[in-house]
Amino acid sequence: MDAAKTPHADGRGVLIVRNARSGTAVIRSDPAATFGERLPAARVHELAEDEDLAEVVAAAMESDAAPDVLGIYGGDGSVSRMAHLARRYHRPLLAMPGGTFNHFVRALGVDSVDAAIDACEAGSTVEVGVAEATADAGDPVTVLNVVSIGAYPELIEERERRTSLGKWLGGVVATAAALRRAEPLTIVRDGRRARVWSVFVSVGRNDPDRVATMQRQEADAGALDVRIHHARGSKVRAFASLAFGKRSAAVLRAVRLFPRDADIERLLVRELELHVRPEPGHPSVFVHDGELEQRGPGGFTLRCVAVPRAVTVFAPPREH
Repeated sequence: MDAAKTPHADGRGVLIVRNARSGTAVIRSDPAATFGERLPAARVHELAEDEDLAEVVAAAMESDAAPDVLGIYGGDGSVSRMAHLARRYHRPLLAMPGGTFNHFVRALGVDSVDAAIDACEAGSTVEVGVAEATADAGDPVTVLNVVSIGAYPELIEERERRTSLGKWLGGVVATAAALRRAEPLTIVRDGRRARVWSVFVSVGRNDPDRVATMQRQEADAGALDVRIHHARGSKVRAFASLAFGKRSAAVLRAVRLFPRDADIERLLVRELELHVRPEPGHPSVFVHDGELEQRGPGGFTLRCVAVPRAVTVFAPPREH
């Protein structure tokens, strides 16, 4: 398709919400000039600290010039929230990397703001599968990468308590604190009880060698790839399992700190229901796409369901 003739080539009908707080530990160039040059007709809204993304989008959808495309510049958490709204309003998603890791957009081949705009100008889209995660009787949330319980959410909870130290130092202190107080939690699945260090529920099939499946591997995901790390090893192994890169995982395997294959249970399912019971004094939390969710004391029931072809996302054509 000729980019000059696509409906949104100049940004007409596009709402871009910019979450400037995403990826604050990463030095990035200001995308405002790129938006102005390449999408001059787009409406760009900078999300204030006290603003809610859903309210900003709702107001735009109720206006006389409701957007045809919902765009977001931010990290995985911001992108997943906008994907949820894109599903609600039946709009395509323009997702631009503006966070620390940008797991979702990288999996689709969108490695820069320009790459996302190129796809928008060309009208190049992909139908992306998601997961819906529901805790107890709450509303379902859209998940693009992974849902996790156990060691990783406790690490994130510890880090958020230390935001005044900065992301890097806060992360180091949080890791030491989480390692010191870590305890297995209890899950019940299909009537069977187990003591585990962590559970990762990935959207779509993932790398079979990983425990912490933080980045999705495929676009149209119709299944959940589950990794259950049973509590048969040490705390050190529990936190070693959070090695997100292949290189760091390989080093930990070489020095025999990575969890044993026998301790990792792998499942490929359409849906999963877990009753989660943390130890007394430990937080009742889970994480989805880097976003921490607090639940009431005593645990909660977590249900995840795979939803294929759930949202249309602008992305480069896939190689076959």
